[in-house]
Amino acid sequence: MLKVGLTGGIGAGKSEVSRLLAGYGAVVVDADRIAREVVEPGTPGLAAVVEAFGKSVLTAGGALDRPKLGAVVFADPDKLRTLNAIVHPLVGARSAELEAAAGPDAIVVHDVPLLTENGLAPLYDLVVVVDAAPGTQLSRLTALRGMTEEEARARMAAQATREQRLAVATLVIDNDGPLEALEPQVRAVWRELTARAAAMGAGERETRGAAPAE
Repeated sequence: MLKVGLTGGIGAGKSEVSRLLAGYGAVVVDADRIAREVVEPGTPGLAAVVEAFGKSVLTAGGALDRPKLGAVVFADPDKLRTLNAIVHPLVGARSAELEAAAGPDAIVVHDVPLLTENGLAPLYDLVVVVDAAPGTQLSRLTALRGMTEEEARARMAAQATREQRLAVATLVIDNDGPLEALEPQVRAVWRELTARAAAMGAGERETRGAAPAE
């Protein structure tokens, strides 16, 4: 199994890269999706969030009001740390379950927005960073996600810097340009991943087949 960490700043286009890699055959473990699952109504995760932040972060139907919670935690680093302390262990446990189910020959791509911030790079065989300039991130967040500039800057400020992400990268995908320039880069990364997985598999077979030392 080849374990790949995939990360990038908000608005960098990581989700599109994740989608393309899944199309090539990667087993994608999406931390954002799992983070939503572990705080669905009736879960211990949601109960812990309500205990920490109060019922005001719930919708009328009892689900988590994500925009309201986001406005609270991204304006206060201490509250963001509190939320992360609740959600991250739950996400980690579920991610480990999905990885174990993928099979020994899989290329497992862990799509982790806060990989750099949480010091998770050593958990993976390599790290792929989707990179975009801060100005590009800002324009995408305001134009495509409907955020105000203040909201977008707060989200970006809560994450690692571009330089910090690049420092942990094994491979970098430049997504500062148009969408049509992205797919060829992802295809090249996939070829690299399959080559590394094959080399790893060959090494493991040689190890298993080696005669014990006398």
